[in-house]
Amino acid sequence: MPGGGMSRFFTIFMFILAVFVMFDPVLRQALGDIVGLGLGPLIGFGGNYPTLTLILAGMFMTGLTIVVRHFFTDYVQQAESQKIVGAFNKELRKARLENNTFKTKKLMEMQPKIMEKSMKMTGSQLKLMPVTLLIVIPIFAWVAVFMYQVTSPLIAVPWAFGVDLNALNLFPNWVLIYSLISIPFGQILSRLLRYYDFKKRLNVLAAGNP
Repeated sequence: MPGGGMSRFFTIFMFILAVFVMFDPVLRQALGDIVGLGLGPLIGFGGNYPTLTLILAGMFMTGLTIVVRHFFTDYVQQAESQKIVGAFNKELRKARLENNTFKTKKLMEMQPKIMEKSMKMTGSQLKLMPVTLLIVIPIFAWVAVFMYQVTSPLIAVPWAFGVDLNALNLFPNWVLIYSLISIPFGQILSRLLRYYDFKKRLNVLAAGNP
């Protein structure tokens, strides 16, 4: 299908762009400078509070991606699909443990339809990946450029004093802080939005509307 082909092309293109931004300092600098025109005055603080900048940038990036996914995700349908797949797998394991060949055969005949339902939900999530990368890559590029322009990237942590945020272990230390902020924040925001969506659906059902 033309639409599916275009979606795959865009996904591949965004992954290639992400790789280039990660390993090409010239492209990363150019992209970071462009994004910095907007984010720098908002959360850059002149490089004086790099930890606060990392926290705000992580929350901003994660918040945008989660909100985009929220508006294109049917949480009720997703929960139904997960419940059906989970129940099917449980019955299949039980049939195999009980050596019930008849039931196992019947379940195996049903498996393609069950997997199709699961893959459909997974596919809808993958289609959103290029959009989220379009948000993540520029912001991450700006943070990378910003951090290497900070004159005193030293912070105190519970286990050490004077930790250099730009020091390279497996990744620069600032990536760790960035991840420690963005991942939990994303989980909390996602759960809150999901709770809001389910509550809204329940209110609609309670009102007698389809």
